[in-house]
Amino acid sequence: MTINVAWARTQLAEFLTLSETYVPPNEPGAIVASRLRNRGTQSEIVASAQIVEQILDRVLPGWRSSVPVHKRNRWLQYREAAQRADVVLVREAEVRENLGENAPQISAAAMHPWVWDGAKALWQSGHFREAVTAAARKVNAETQNRVGRRDASETALFQSVFSKDDPKPGQPRLRLMADDGSDTFRSVHRGAMAFAEGCYAGIRNPNSHEDGLPELPEHEALEQLAAFSVLARWVDGATVSA
Repeated sequence: MTINVAWARTQLAEFLTLSETYVPPNEPGAIVASRLRNRGTQSEIVASAQIVEQILDRVLPGWRSSVPVHKRNRWLQYREAAQRADVVLVREAEVRENLGENAPQISAAAMHPWVWDGAKALWQSGHFREAVTAAARKVNAETQNRVGRRDASETALFQSVFSKDDPKPGQPRLRLMADDGSDTFRSVHRGAMAFAEGCYAGIRNPNSHEDGLPELPEHEALEQLAAFSVLARWVDGATVSA
């Protein structure tokens, strides 16, 4: 879904106004100078921040780790991120046009819900490799739920559910199309089985079992999430044949 830029900018501006600090005038006869205050009340700022967080997650993925935290004022990190996000919303198209190819972009939030729900918390804290692993686990668990199995997982599970053989007791199949005896039917299910094996053997296993690996660059992690999103859509859209 495309971002409503005007609405998002209005929400960011409202938050920036509420969280702005100022020094109120001293009351008559006061000895101690007034301390900095926010324009809005704490409850108003918190309510606004709830919406702003979601905007920032869409416009500036990884802002929680890339924008510094300020111990003096908890809202300063949000304010800086909101200011950056506003610039992105206004000038992103211009920047793409002037700095390079205006290529389409992938949004993690637009991926299959199983993938993004599994990855979101770790992704937002900058733990990209662990986020991909969490997404892989989520896709595996939801596939088990679809076919009602707990006796097989990951590669073995997908080899079974995408098998071209007829279902057996306790071993339902997932059908991406009706079995019409065609080469297309065989190709589609053979491809899905091989793709799933590649996702778990080539992405999930190294991410989970290799100690000391450096953190994945965000764009590489996004590509890996996209692979699991493809698999999740196949599983979610398939027909269960028992």
